Order: sequence, then structure tokens, then C-alpha cells
Amino acid sequence: MRIFISGGCKNGKSTLAKQLAISQNTGAGLYYVATMIPTGEDDVRRIARHRADREGDGFTTIEHPRNISRLLSVYPADGSFLVDSLTALMQNEMFRADFHDRDAYRRVIPQLTRVLDAFENIVIVSDFIYADAQRYDALTERYRESLAHIDRAVAAQCDTVIEVAYSCITVHKGELIT
Repeated sequence: MRIFISGGCKNGKSTLAKQLAISQNTGAGLYYVATMIPTGEDDVRRIARHRADREGDGFTTIEHPRNISRLLSVYPADGSFLVDSLTALMQNEMFRADFHDRDAYRRVIPQLTRVLDAFENIVIVSDFIYADAQRYDALTERYRESLAHIDRAVAAQCDTVIEVAYSCITVHKGELIT
């Protein structure tokens, strides 16, 4: 089953995603695809907390902050995957140290499409960052717009689409099977 989970920060998305990935595990491997490149102490703490939350659950952690389609050449398609998160992946693809790729989403969407085509059991997490009325600088707005393109493309390809807000789960497409 292909599952997309979106919602606000610190609302329980990762916990739900972990539970769903574990429930999908067929014994062929359980993989956590970590996309965050830490940029500060808060990120380091968040990564440590996520690792501690997965402790003892059987996940093999894969540090994969860019070019998500490289997963296809290394890992078995019959495994169970948890990709956390598209938000960080898009940030890494768009904001490189030496330049800003304003059209990175055009490269990322086909990569994600190939991954979703190849892996039957995958849970993908993204942050819903579009609801505030705040206006940001042009580059930040471009990032939000790019993430929205990616989220829509992934949601269209997934069997189940879930929103988590204030720890409340809403299923927008498919059904929640745990």
C-alpha cells in the first residue's frame, strides 16, 4: 500500500507513519529513509528524537537527502519504506550550497513517481505549510509552491492520503489500515 501523510509540524505524522510502515512489513526489510540535512541544533535534536522513537522497531535507516530515485538501485522493492520527509527532500533539492534550483520540483516529481511505481509498501510524510496567511519572500513562496506540486503528485499516486492535525487523523482518500 502506498500512503501519503501530510499535516502540521509536531502533530503526530511521524508516529503514525512509523506504525503504518511497521504494519506493512512483509519481512522483506523495514527501511526508514531520512531526508533531513541538519542545519542547526534543533535539527540535530529532532533527528535524535526520531532515532530514539524508532529504536528497537527493526528499521534500517537510510540517509538519503537528495536524488530519491537512487533508492531503486540499492533496496529491495518488496521491503516496507518510510520516507520522512518530502519537506526536507525538497529543501535539499532546491537550496543547494552553491545555487538555488527554483525548478527542482520538476526533477523530483518524476523521481518520486518511479519510487512509488517500484515500491508497493511505502509511507511518505510531508508538512502542510500552505495554510497560513503570511506572505513570504519570492524564494520561500517558490519553495512552498514547489512542495505543493510534489505533494499533489504523490497524493494522486498513493492509495491512501491522510492528514494529521492536532493528533486528529483525517483520511481523504482510501482507508486507514493498521
